Amino acid sequence: MRATTIHAPRDIRVSDVPDPTIGAPTDAVVKVVAGCICGSDLWSYRGENDIDAGSTIGHECVGVVEAVGSEVTSFAPGDFVIVPFDHCDNTCAHCRAGMQAACENLGFTVSGQAEYALVTQAEGSLVKTDGTPDDAMIPSLLTLADVMATGWHAAVSAGVREGGTAVVVGDGAVGLCGVLAASVMGAETVIAMSRHEPRQAIARQFGATHIVAERGDEGAEAVRELTRGVGGDAVLECVGNDAAMKQAFAVARPGATVGFVGVPHGVELPIRRMFQKNIGLAGGMAPVRQYLPELLKLVQDGTIDPGLVFDADLPLAEVAEGYRRMDEREAIKVLIRP
Repeated sequence: MRATTIHAPRDIRVSDVPDPTIGAPTDAVVKVVAGCICGSDLWSYRGENDIDAGSTIGHECVGVVEAVGSEVTSFAPGDFVIVPFDHCDNTCAHCRAGMQAACENLGFTVSGQAEYALVTQAEGSLVKTDGTPDDAMIPSLLTLADVMATGWHAAVSAGVREGGTAVVVGDGAVGLCGVLAASVMGAETVIAMSRHEPRQAIARQFGATHIVAERGDEGAEAVRELTRGVGGDAVLECVGNDAAMKQAFAVARPGATVGFVGVPHGVELPIRRMFQKNIGLAGGMAPVRQYLPELLKLVQDGTIDPGLVFDADLPLAEVAEGYRRMDEREAIKVLIRP
């Protein structure tokens, strides 16, 4: 099959690699209809993560079931499915507690930017739609594989509540989906911290009531002014670097919780502030399968349209250009069609 491979920092190629096959009774092979580039893929692209030269990359996709293992009984070839980036059996003790991201049989999508993807725990992971969706719905369904579920997890972890104040640090696709999640959950004030006008516009479409472009101390002061000196009841950290984490704690009110979903790189927690102000930290890798049924319903009934985060749509052959655009912040999120 043709698949996106990474060979070195900023060296993305389309290569011929072996097709995935059923290797265990819990497996399924999905023919990818749409995949995409994630902000977390940029850590490898920029050389911040170790690179296994020639390995496939991409963990988000939707598509059609091609083949299933003998223990996969709820899905059959021809079913259109959403593939959570983190695979789970949905039966172990952690899954039953709602933490599928820590499944005892955890697996991951590793070729979402390709013609086919292997799902290692298909019975517990996949969610199918009723028939083949309209092409116009594909972008929103694709966000459910990761970024919408991850933004939702940030809001859940931060304790967003009806009538409260939510502050979102980060204006990538996950941060924008966090804005959408906070709005849907009923936050009265939703503050998006963003310095980029196209992203600000989407944040407003998603329910942001205020935009704060400042960063650091100035950003924290702007949030305090908007909250009558109090700070955010719930803060969503959707970036993963040290500056974003410190910003999140700087805008949080005493007793608040920071919900963090940005993959952490070089983060040092402000333990003294956390202690003195009783500010908590919760979150981590999103248990996508936990949220998928609810989010799918919200997409299908038109309550949310998270597919608006895609501002570029490219064929697989141009995936390297998609990485360049996201790296240089010319695009928020790039959809890739095999």
